[in-house]
Amino acid sequence: MNHRTLPKLAALLACAAALAPAGRLLADPAPVRMPELKRDVSPVNDGKSGLVTSYADVVEPVQRQVVSIKSSRTVHQQVNPLLKQFFGEIPDEGVTKELGLGSGVIVSSDGFILTNNHVIADADELTVVLFDGKEYPAKVVGADPKTDVAVVKIDAVGLPAVTFADSDKLRVGDVVFAIGNPLDVGETVTMGIVSAKGRNVGILDEVEGYEDFIQTDAAINMGNSGGALVDAKGRLVGINSAIVSPSRGNIGIGFAVPVNMAASVMKSLIETGTVTRGFLGVNADPINADIAEQVGLPKDTKGVIVTDTTPDGPADKAGVRRRDVILKVNGKATSNFDDLRLSISQMPPGTKATLDISRDGKPLTVTAVLGQFGEKPNQLLEGVEVGKLGDEARRRLSLDAQVTGLVVTAVDEKSPYSQDLPVGSVIVEINRSSVDDIASARRLLHAGHNLLLVRFRGYQKFLVVTKS
Repeated sequence: MNHRTLPKLAALLACAAALAPAGRLLADPAPVRMPELKRDVSPVNDGKSGLVTSYADVVEPVQRQVVSIKSSRTVHQQVNPLLKQFFGEIPDEGVTKELGLGSGVIVSSDGFILTNNHVIADADELTVVLFDGKEYPAKVVGADPKTDVAVVKIDAVGLPAVTFADSDKLRVGDVVFAIGNPLDVGETVTMGIVSAKGRNVGILDEVEGYEDFIQTDAAINMGNSGGALVDAKGRLVGINSAIVSPSRGNIGIGFAVPVNMAASVMKSLIETGTVTRGFLGVNADPINADIAEQVGLPKDTKGVIVTDTTPDGPADKAGVRRRDVILKVNGKATSNFDDLRLSISQMPPGTKATLDISRDGKPLTVTAVLGQFGEKPNQLLEGVEVGKLGDEARRRLSLDAQVTGLVVTAVDEKSPYSQDLPVGSVIVEINRSSVDDIASARRLLHAGHNLLLVRFRGYQKFLVVTKS
């Protein structure tokens, strides 16, 4: 500081000192009481556990249980005809090989490996590379695009198999490790925490999939797919599946299929080669405060309100009605339709599902025997679904009480019967016998030609349909 500035600085300080008392006289503040702060000044481990300096003892065994999966597929590309004009005789199509890389987890000592569907999809050849570098050709046991889970098998014995945890018991904040082969740099371990649970982010929307992802900030990159997400005890809690990133690289938002879901799908794939899912037969919307009040529930109620049921479907047979509010399935809370759909999908057909519902504000418990997803319980002929001719259908179609039969409720546009049996037509007879339920109607139909009496828009006519 220049010695010439000292008098100026002293003058400024003097002015400030002179002004201060006047300021207090103009606006003398009321005494401020310091709030009581909640403090915990003890060490984070409270002295009860030693300082963790390494997770090597946890990670080392799991590294041997995670594999790399190399895939290849042949791609045929048609050659542009214009090229032949310039280059003469060249093949009509070009053949190239596309290579892929992912990871997998050994689940049994005899060579069953859990991975992602997208790791093995459309592959002509699969090669599994173990931790020690040994390579084995692999075969696909089964794959489920709706959960992005697949199982492959190699011919080997004495393999180190992973230990499964209960992913339902995971908590946000739990330490986890992601293990796989990102970008083919070699097996890699990254560490993070469980950032969230039950994520539905639309990754599987194209296949109408089932999402219940574990979100983690453990680094996941391309090649990690199908690898292990393990807890601090080295137990498998998830199968790494996807990331959200504008750069296609890790930014700390990764997703893993919970091991409970993956294990359920795996069991079905190994036993049957496919996945069968339960079917309840309801359409429902989440309730909001206004709807909750109208149906006699507190405004903060979480649940779904039934908007429709499949005629003669599991819910309909169990007595579920429109405007019922489903609160729980087998004791598990249901706050939106995705929750309901996910819960039902994880139970096999034939399972008895207990539904806690509210009807006009009164609690009620019903049990529904689940059907099979994809199966159309009301399909009478290919692409033709029917239902009972109840009072509501009679009013809608202006039918009197003397008309009996089954009403056509839905017709696939690709059905061979779409022109003859439009929605709203009533099948009165099949092969000269009256019908009033789907089971008896199915028994009356036989392979070959069948004579139907059909009523539509006030007119009745006989119709011959051929059933294969």
